[in-house]
Amino acid sequence: MIILLKTKPMEEQQTQANQTKAGDQFSKPLPQNLPNSKIILVLGILSIVFCWWHLISIIGIVLGILALILAHRETALYQANPGQYSITSFNNVKTGRVCAIIGLTISIVVFVFVMMLIVGILATLPFWGMI
Repeated sequence: MIILLKTKPMEEQQTQANQTKAGDQFSKPLPQNLPNSKIILVLGILSIVFCWWHLISIIGIVLGILALILAHRETALYQANPGQYSITSFNNVKTGRVCAIIGLTISIVVFVFVMMLIVGILATLPFWGMI
């Protein structure tokens, strides 16, 4: 007569214990994205796109300012609780902020230059009428 020992339940108990221990290690919640990180990146890029023409440069100025305000809020939110948010979303915020600064700067320069050009042309119109 052959006696079979049942070792399978013991192995199952060990694997269940190992799975529970492994599950405890990875039970931390995954970091979530910052709420407006993609919006800030898009606004920063669009502020660069809309910075090259005079009347459209006003749109670049508005988008750049809006992106900077949102980036300031999201940076404060991330610094208050860095473990809760992912680093990639924070990098999107930083990139959007840099793009917004570049777009805002170029938009202001273009707007001021064109306004000075228009004022200069209007100021010389009486002179051209005398010739």
